[in-house]
Amino acid sequence: MTNPNDLPQLIPPHGGYRELQSYKMSEIVYDATMVFCNRFIDKRSRTHDQMVQAARSGKQNIAEGSMASGTSKKTELKLIGVARASLEELLLDYQDFLRQKGLLLWGKEHPEALAVRKLAHNKNRSYETYKTYVEASPPEVAANTLLCLIHQTNYLLDQQLRALEKDFLKEGGFTEKLYRVRSQFRERKK
Repeated sequence: MTNPNDLPQLIPPHGGYRELQSYKMSEIVYDATMVFCNRFIDKRSRTHDQMVQAARSGKQNIAEGSMASGTSKKTELKLIGVARASLEELLLDYQDFLRQKGLLLWGKEHPEALAVRKLAHNKNRSYETYKTYVEASPPEVAANTLLCLIHQTNYLLDQQLRALEKDFLKEGGFTEKLYRVRSQFRERKK
């Protein structure tokens, strides 16, 4: 009789998305987008709803992908990709906002963009880190701050996707793992 303790663990530890930097940043983007939209975009407009939903989708898909990772690397990759696409959509909304209002889009080296990006070095950053940029600043500063945050989040998601792709190529997916474990189990029973 086989000892249950000798059986391999089929479903690896998964979840843990709250510790991912991409998730933490997406949560900041979501919270800041809620405030930005409530301040500067008519609550009854479709744009308000779409921007909030794009920010929410970015955050939620990271969490969902992380939870699915135990049984489907394919689903995890797909959902992290959806999160990345949602945040790209949101990025365009902020750029459109600035263009349509005739406001300046900060370049990468703009002094205020550098100041916002420098806050990324704060290990315990949260929405509070950026609160004054979003809640007490004019629309140009608030929108550009969100653009900086989205760019940082997208960078993290791009890195995460590359790591997931590399891991998938190296280890395979859940179905392949099931086959390997089942084959090993059969060999041990012989």
